[in-house]
Amino acid sequence: MEKSKSFKELIVWQRCHQFVLKVYKATEDFPKTEIYGLTSQFRRASVSIAANIAEGYKKKGIKDKLRFFNIAQGSLEECRYYIILSRDLNYIDNEKELNALIEEASKLLNAYCRSILNSLNS
Repeated sequence: MEKSKSFKELIVWQRCHQFVLKVYKATEDFPKTEIYGLTSQFRRASVSIAANIAEGYKKKGIKDKLRFFNIAQGSLEECRYYIILSRDLNYIDNEKELNALIEEASKLLNAYCRSILNSLNS
């Protein structure tokens, strides 16, 4: 099923990794009082997206793979909320950039999951 040699070759993982880097950069300027709150939560959730794609990539069974990709999708939605919260607290000014990256990642992840499911039917 996998044509790539590593999760690093997956465009979906690459976009998610770019999102993580942007989140880390954006949260550098969050108030120090948020270091164990929103900063930590936002970073953790963003890392979880890319990490679960990487972990799911090597799983042998389709159910196992899709379970990790589903966890990644959950973390992705969690990050959507953190973008809204960060904007509403006036902590970020690159909301559009973060939303564009996460939207692209979401579409790619959904397409990747569909292709795995379609491979079952072929």
